[in-house]
Amino acid sequence: MGKAMLVAAAGVALLWGGAAQAKYRYAATITRTTHGVPHIVAQDWRGAGYGVGYAYAQDNLCMIAEEFATVAGERSLHFGPKGSATLGFQSVDNLSSDLFFRSAIDLPKLRRGAAAQGAAALALTAGWVAGYNRYLKDLGPDKVPAECRGKAWVRPITADDMLRLNEKQMLLASSLNFAPAIANAAPPGSEAPAKVSMALPDPAQFEVASNGWAFGGDVTANGKGMVIGNPHFPWHGPSRFWQMHVTIPGKMDTAGVGIAGSPFPTLGFNKDIAWTHTVTAARHFTLYQLTLDPNDPTAYLVDGKSEKMVAKSISVPMPDGAAPVTRTLYSTRFGAVIVIPQAMATWSKTTAFAMRDANAGNQRGIGTWVRIATAKTVGEVRAAVSETLGIPWVNTIVADRHGDALHADVTAVPNVSAEKEKACATPLSAVVARTAILLDGSKSACAWDAVSGTPVPGLMPASDQAVQQRRDYVANMNDSYWLSNADHPHPVLSPILGEAEKPVSLRTRSGFIETRALIAGGKVDHERAKAMTFANKSQAGELALKPLLALCAGKADVADACAALGKWDGRFDLDSRGAWLFDRFWMKAARVPGIWAVPFDAKDPVHTPRDLVTGGETGDKLIAALKAAAAEVTKAGIALDARWGDVAFARRITDRIPIHGGDGALGVLNVQMMVPVPGGLTPRHGSSYVQVVGFDDAGPVADTILSYSQSPDPQSPWFGDQTRMYSTKQWVRFPFTPAQIAAAKVGEAVRIAE
Repeated sequence: MGKAMLVAAAGVALLWGGAAQAKYRYAATITRTTHGVPHIVAQDWRGAGYGVGYAYAQDNLCMIAEEFATVAGERSLHFGPKGSATLGFQSVDNLSSDLFFRSAIDLPKLRRGAAAQGAAALALTAGWVAGYNRYLKDLGPDKVPAECRGKAWVRPITADDMLRLNEKQMLLASSLNFAPAIANAAPPGSEAPAKVSMALPDPAQFEVASNGWAFGGDVTANGKGMVIGNPHFPWHGPSRFWQMHVTIPGKMDTAGVGIAGSPFPTLGFNKDIAWTHTVTAARHFTLYQLTLDPNDPTAYLVDGKSEKMVAKSISVPMPDGAAPVTRTLYSTRFGAVIVIPQAMATWSKTTAFAMRDANAGNQRGIGTWVRIATAKTVGEVRAAVSETLGIPWVNTIVADRHGDALHADVTAVPNVSAEKEKACATPLSAVVARTAILLDGSKSACAWDAVSGTPVPGLMPASDQAVQQRRDYVANMNDSYWLSNADHPHPVLSPILGEAEKPVSLRTRSGFIETRALIAGGKVDHERAKAMTFANKSQAGELALKPLLALCAGKADVADACAALGKWDGRFDLDSRGAWLFDRFWMKAARVPGIWAVPFDAKDPVHTPRDLVTGGETGDKLIAALKAAAAEVTKAGIALDARWGDVAFARRITDRIPIHGGDGALGVLNVQMMVPVPGGLTPRHGSSYVQVVGFDDAGPVADTILSYSQSPDPQSPWFGDQTRMYSTKQWVRFPFTPAQIAAAKVGEAVRIAE
């Protein structure tokens, strides 16, 4: 070890000499800096993945090991069929989860797709597998963390495990949310395997959300680009972000974050560009209504001809030596058969329903992100997302050192035009239009349009999707492509890409109001950008607080609530009093119809609708909402005028860390979605990895914070350190250069090789 440390100290050039390269298939050096961020240096792609896999397992072993069991369809075996897993945006019983993954994942297809991504992507993945397995070997069974020690599901992995995990991530905003509907679909006359209790997944309610800004050189202090990335992701589980910095001399020098299994940063920065992602409003699947063959409920008619469904027998192993559970699931040319009775999607003798997913089998993402992570200009990023259509369900927002800014809402989307949607509608299409596009499966003409130049037939070409490249700014807060610059709306495109010329969310409105104010106040720099990101203003409060206070004044039944709201500063800062009371009020008041006097105006989407109606029946309903909110807060044992920091907190062992930020439905940009816990509320989802990245002449200048900290392991020194910093709105100046890394180093560098 002493000799290895001497070699490491001698620098990258000596460490990766020809002799070392010839001796080892996998080799990497891992240097941790403040807050546990690993800086992985390797000579090649294999070594980079190797170092990332090893370091990720150090911080997340039990969580990622369980995730590999999930995507392998082994939850019933290890955790019992009646237990549950979180898939996408819902809790799903383990048996349904296993049936879904065993039916939806086509390993031969995924292997072919991965092989087509090129040598770098394959080597990164192979390295990650080797690094993960190396850590398991080095750790030994007796030193596995207590929560998963001795569990059969903590095991070495293969490249197939990574393919399954990647497929899950690709399906996060589509098929994954239909898992119970797919796993429990059975033809009429057969015994229903389980009652499906779920709503039709609503893209507007997808919580994997975000804010993102890219500022061009015309509005920044130094004429170079700047990015603010504020993704809202889960605080727990495999979708937690994990920070890393990966260096392959001459090939990659990129920092940022990835989620479980990412072998390099998929959101972050290099010396020339910075980028972030937000969940797009586009829909990545369509539903099909099938007309069944009157003689066979497992056959359907297309252009009057009967076509047999494809039956697939799925076997799920059970615990304690019990016999496997076997089901037969069905698919069609339009995708898997689904059953959602609550949405009238049932399987009768005459009708069935199927869903086709544009991201099924999408292995192009890793190749696309390699191109982004190594790009030098906005133009290179634009080419990467457009040529591959590999980005699954997020906008790409990027700026470069040259001062160009880009918003590309270009993803794997079904090629369905407005004309096709109308021509292929069924009577049920209008009923489900808010949440899905339903097409007529009895007509072959209702298949997705195939055009030349797309990597997969039926995907919408990038030329028909939304791109804005500018020198002032672009931004997105999960509304559609239509507004990425509030002063220059995008021309209207296919409805499958999201609504245009329709009301946008209060969070989107707040985002553009604050952006305009930021630019009007002077050239954008790091300090002003950071202040805007964590200002915690509520647009709902801006619109409703003053008229509400006027309405409730003098009313005895809400006097205490009215007095408490009179102390509220309209923000969700730690010292904001009455914030929780307003939250509870607004969640009820927003459902009252006709509360705005000025309706939405497509020519002024940022400032309409507005002017709260406080008279007549509407005013009475608002007072009733305030009264109900006060009762709810009081019942929870919380003072009506409680400080937000006394209500919202994160537990870190025995510490109770106050948390700022609020629900996006209140028009708060710094989103924190809370769940009740004894004594108050705690985040389950919201601001996670936040970055403000600009450039100087030498490279990137990045201020970052990871709200929930680097490791979920309570025994880790990186379990709560950044959470405490987030609480007080502190930021970390990310160490990027060798000198900065050396100055911030924690402990000794570790070299691994085999």
